[in-house]
Amino acid sequence: MTNTVAPELDGVHHVKLPVSDLDRSRTWYESRLGYEISTEFVENGVLMGVVMVHPNGGPAFGLRLDPERAARAAGFDYFSIGVPTKAALEALARRLTALGEAHAGVHFATIGWILPGAHDPDGHEVRFYTTQAHTDWTDPEIATVDDAIVTAARREQEHRSDQASA
Repeated sequence: MTNTVAPELDGVHHVKLPVSDLDRSRTWYESRLGYEISTEFVENGVLMGVVMVHPNGGPAFGLRLDPERAARAAGFDYFSIGVPTKAALEALARRLTALGEAHAGVHFATIGWILPGAHDPDGHEVRFYTTQAHTDWTDPEIATVDDAIVTAARREQEHRSDQASA
């Protein structure tokens, strides 16, 4: 059923995070995830923000110098960056590990696979989630998820059983 009253939208334009040290955060997103600077925002002669783009499909990223907000936002996972496949997510996990970045590893999640627990220099949790799915969004079992971790563990066992018998 199509909602004809809803406005027309077109994905996420960009994600913007407050940071305490623009150069440090810029370097982290460049070295860990391959982002590149596309635009710098200078105010009264001071670099206050950047927009970063990704050469392989990641969302555009804005970093804004705002130490107070960065401190308040630390630890929260505001977004998940899409990764096309489980194999690409596993490769990303290996890359982060090789660069000395802590993370929680790749896990079976509600719709696809997730790599949680990575943190940028300000402590923002940067999560990665596959756009490849093992479950359809219309599956009635995921309309309400009670205890996501327990549900995902059970569904992973079922998924493995289904694949083994196929």
